[in-house]
Amino acid sequence: MLFASGSTFAETTALTPHTAEYQVYYGSIELGRARYILDAPQGNFFRYRFDSDVGLLMLSDRRHIRSDFTLEADNQLAPMRYSVERTGTGPSFREQAAFAKGQNVVHSRYKEERAQFAYDSELFDPLMVQLQFRLDMQADKDELHYTMVKEGEVDDYAFKVVGKERVNIESGSYQTVKIEVVRDSTKRQTFFWMAPDLSYLPIRLTHFEKGSKQLDIKLLNYRFEPTTPTKTSTTEQAQVIDDASNEEG
Repeated sequence: MLFASGSTFAETTALTPHTAEYQVYYGSIELGRARYILDAPQGNFFRYRFDSDVGLLMLSDRRHIRSDFTLEADNQLAPMRYSVERTGTGPSFREQAAFAKGQNVVHSRYKEERAQFAYDSELFDPLMVQLQFRLDMQADKDELHYTMVKEGEVDDYAFKVVGKERVNIESGSYQTVKIEVVRDSTKRQTFFWMAPDLSYLPIRLTHFEKGSKQLDIKLLNYRFEPTTPTKTSTTEQAQVIDDASNEEG
């Protein structure tokens, strides 16, 4: 396993630059791998990335997701731009969302459908909300409820803490907090385990359909890379802000 020194863990948060790689299974069948990468920040400007390449027999699914966001007061994250590119078996598609705070609007495009939503300071994108969740867990917040723009719609998600649990997987043994996605029906259940000692990095996720395990994702390796943030006056940050302000969907 790749990891930072034990003395470093006490200084890390969900916003510490890091990489985490996962093995993806469908039931007991190995599908492929997925990787999350949080780049070193430019001041309070962050970029979070997700890449996956999974397949089963002749079927394949590759996704590249990117989220640009800023850090505001009280560890509140504010999304700026979100993009998804999916290729593989079946139709390829793209998804984009631009959070134009100055215009008080969120522009969304999923496949060929465009939509607009009123800007809200507590509206997230589906990628960076994972980091907000980890920050809230680290701050011992009681309410774990999030609203996000996803696939051209605004969806609400709620979570509850099930309890503490020791998780033993191939990459190691972890003391975790078990979380369940709150749903009205028990036909679909999703659980995930987060390690407090690793700034609540997810260790495992399992998803059940009608009681049968459909998806199982396990942490393979991780690396924290604490760095000193650079100044905010970067060309890239200015371009992202300009793009979000002028996005037309």
